[in-house]
Amino acid sequence: MTHVDKASPSRVAVLGAPIDLGASVRGTLMGPAALRTAGLVPLLESLGLDVTDYGDVGIADMTDLSDDPPAKAKHYRQIQRWSRVLARRSHELAHTGAIPVFLGGDHSLSMGSVNGVARHCRDVGQELFVLWLDAHADYNTPETTITANMHGMSAAFLCGEPGLDGLLGGDVRATIPTEHLELFGIRSIDKAEKELLRMRRISVADMRAIDEFGVGVLTRRILDKVRARNGVLHVSFDVDFLDPEVAPGVGTTVPGGATYREAHLIMELLHDSGLVRSVDIVELNPFLDERGKTARVAVELIGSLFGQQITDRPTPTNAIVPDL
Repeated sequence: MTHVDKASPSRVAVLGAPIDLGASVRGTLMGPAALRTAGLVPLLESLGLDVTDYGDVGIADMTDLSDDPPAKAKHYRQIQRWSRVLARRSHELAHTGAIPVFLGGDHSLSMGSVNGVARHCRDVGQELFVLWLDAHADYNTPETTITANMHGMSAAFLCGEPGLDGLLGGDVRATIPTEHLELFGIRSIDKAEKELLRMRRISVADMRAIDEFGVGVLTRRILDKVRARNGVLHVSFDVDFLDPEVAPGVGTTVPGGATYREAHLIMELLHDSGLVRSVDIVELNPFLDERGKTARVAVELIGSLFGQQITDRPTPTNAIVPDL
């Protein structure tokens, strides 16, 4: 029997975050422009959504950020400014009742975007879950990191791991419980990072799990978990979640990623659930793309997330959800 939840909000707030300092390869700062050029806003409007594009956020010259930067966190001060501004804007947009869609930019932007949404959920008494579609776990800290690149610390920051405690200055750091983080599509984890994930008992659906059970079964398991807690979902979509053959325009490609069809199924199931309340699209690097291929695929997938489908019915299932 197919389960379709009540409809999600019909208003969408688009905000670009042209940041690339969290990554080792520069160029993701062009991501917001590429996603707009690929037709993101017109596509969402064609689905009957009321879309407001707020342009790209800028960072102010904040002189009250006086904490000592961690030894192993590259470009900490600049990313601190980005995170603080994004957290504030995210909180404001979530309060409007629209679905914020954040256009990256590297994955360090999630340290601000998700914090603002989590703060809003705390304000209204809702539990926030985060679906992390990514080739990487991004669960490093300044202590465990090999590269010191901050886009690899974003998921850990959301769960309250120590090491970046002053990142938001004096603003509220609204963390999520570790059991509310769902890592999905993972196929590259550092050794110390893996041990930290094990200690925290973070849910990880790696590519072996996807191969064995299928994306439909695993996605429904996550949605059932969110639904059982009357929660809502933030989707953080790193385009390197996709196989490099599908999405070459990223700086951290890892072979064996999600196929075009698997990714669309995930997005369609997320839309059917009615649980999604905010979205990140990150790590698109147009400088590395092939004639806009990755940008177009990302826009198509966001279309599926917001209701674009071939027929006017959700796909039924009799699949058995595994106990992972």
